Amino acid sequence: MSTVVVGAALAGVRTVQALRRSGYDAPITMIGAEPHAPYDRPPLSKEFLLGKLGAEDVQLIDADALAALDVQLLSATRATGLDVARREVTTDQGRVRFETLIVATGSSPRLLPGTQHLRGVHALRTIDDAVAIRDAFAAEARVAVVGGGFIGAEVASSARQFGLDVTVVDPLPALMMRGVGPAVGAALANRHRDNGVRMRLGRCVSRVDGSDRVERLVLDDGTVIDADVVVVGIGVDAAVGWLAGSGLDVAGGIACDASLHVGDGIYAVGDVARVAGAHGQRRFEHWTNAGEQAVVLADVLTGGQRTYAPAPYVWSEQLGTRLQVWGEVRPQDELHYLHGDADADEFVAAFGGDGALRAVVAYGARREAMQAQKMLRSGAMWEAGRGPVAQPE
Repeated sequence: MSTVVVGAALAGVRTVQALRRSGYDAPITMIGAEPHAPYDRPPLSKEFLLGKLGAEDVQLIDADALAALDVQLLSATRATGLDVARREVTTDQGRVRFETLIVATGSSPRLLPGTQHLRGVHALRTIDDAVAIRDAFAAEARVAVVGGGFIGAEVASSARQFGLDVTVVDPLPALMMRGVGPAVGAALANRHRDNGVRMRLGRCVSRVDGSDRVERLVLDDGTVIDADVVVVGIGVDAAVGWLAGSGLDVAGGIACDASLHVGDGIYAVGDVARVAGAHGQRRFEHWTNAGEQAVVLADVLTGGQRTYAPAPYVWSEQLGTRLQVWGEVRPQDELHYLHGDADADEFVAAFGGDGALRAVVAYGARREAMQAQKMLRSGAMWEAGRGPVAQPE
């Protein structure tokens, strides 16, 4: 029986590629819910949304490369259940038997409650979502973005390039605050304001008005935001609904050990995987994480002993500049600018505490950013009031 990979996005494709590079020769079947060829998601909120890239430009793998991997792709096929004892994945097209199962179903966007019936309210996860939003932007819409994380900030930046009226709403006091901290988040919010985006930070949506199509948002302070299009970016949840009743631990993601092993010949990779580590079990929703885990899993399935040790990294393109984050910014960390400052065109900010450099956030300044991330990788120490210092020889 074959190895079955459920999920035909980045994690699934990278896993198949890594397996074949490692000499894994078992038959592989990959199940994908979407009708499209596997594609890359990060451009959807940026170059694709702006019309600079087409569907063929965001493909992860073309037909010839897929054929060379000797993998059977079942597209437009949605997994609906798992019978561990019978070694079967149930889909809306029938049953698929497996010897080894790799779960790579990723995550699903959260929606605003009570808006499912309204036209003009969008999440951005799939290429079809991006096409619908792009078409709406072309109609000179008034845009409200609910959620000031990375996706929300990217969508706001793209909408302004269309010349649209844009408002961002988020309950936190700064943009991307969980990723870059309050000070850098506030500085980036100011840049978006300077670009013409109205910010309603520290505010929540109380209700969304409209009969069959969205007309306005009403915030918790009574503010009314007229909108023809609402893009919702309030986070994602692991796509594990199809595993209900399987007996697997899927609360907040599918639980696996540091080798990505779930149990009984079942593995998980990518956004859906809740990986055991030094700080408990966590999911890592980063693009680079999928590729790194794929390599680990290929090693494990070909007899190796590798484990996944995350080195978080995320990037974003906003206002014509690349934003990069290495490591994780903690609320208690001290901030020290290594290059520029909050008001500079480009900057590199370091975050540290408990004697160690914890994270680096760079806006532009790529050369300086690379130097800073090397300090982070080398285990640089942190001196209160001074910032990072190199490890002694």
